[in-house]
Amino acid sequence: MKKSAFLILALTFITTQSFKHDVIKRKKYIIVWQPSHQTDTGKDFSEAATCNAIVEAAMSFKIPSNQSRLKLKEYKVWSLGRKDVHHADSGSNTVIEHTTAIIDGKISGYAYELQQSNKRKPDVFIAVHNNGGTKRNAVWGYIHYGDKYEPENRELAARLIKAIASVTTLENRGVLLDSTTGRNNYRCQTTGKRGFYSLDENINTAPYRVLLEI
Repeated sequence: MKKSAFLILALTFITTQSFKHDVIKRKKYIIVWQPSHQTDTGKDFSEAATCNAIVEAAMSFKIPSNQSRLKLKEYKVWSLGRKDVHHADSGSNTVIEHTTAIIDGKISGYAYELQQSNKRKPDVFIAVHNNGGTKRNAVWGYIHYGDKYEPENRELAARLIKAIASVTTLENRGVLLDSTTGRNNYRCQTTGKRGFYSLDENINTAPYRVLLEI
């Protein structure tokens, strides 16, 4: 998995270079990583620890200067362990109570993470989660339905999951719209369709946004 995490970075560079956006005029990219903070998704298993390990491996990889003239600035947003937010180490980004709700005067872990991400003004946002419910040894790429960067995000997600599948035994399950999952009750503020809070363009200001489920 460490090798696939390295490829995520390389493919991110390649993909964003081909996009028709002002970011391609620059030689420096800002990438924000959002590993899952969920610790309650399995017995004797921490999704948060697993996803964080993948992200840390990706962030530790440095592309040799003779292979790319591009500069990369990376940040990680993670609420795990915080006491000033609710659902800091649990919850789903498809549930209102776990995302937009204010509980006891506190914002959610997901809201905190997205606030921190937006402060960085990222070009690319990559969330990493584990999908154990299907019991498949696979990788999925989710993108947000309906915003103007949907085609570019589809391309980004496709390249990322292809790279991961090519160096692991993970099955490539393709790119899916977050509106197709039918999960829980969070809805995009623009389309009214169910979706992922972390990918909603009304919440996340990064133009390129992908959620990987592994």
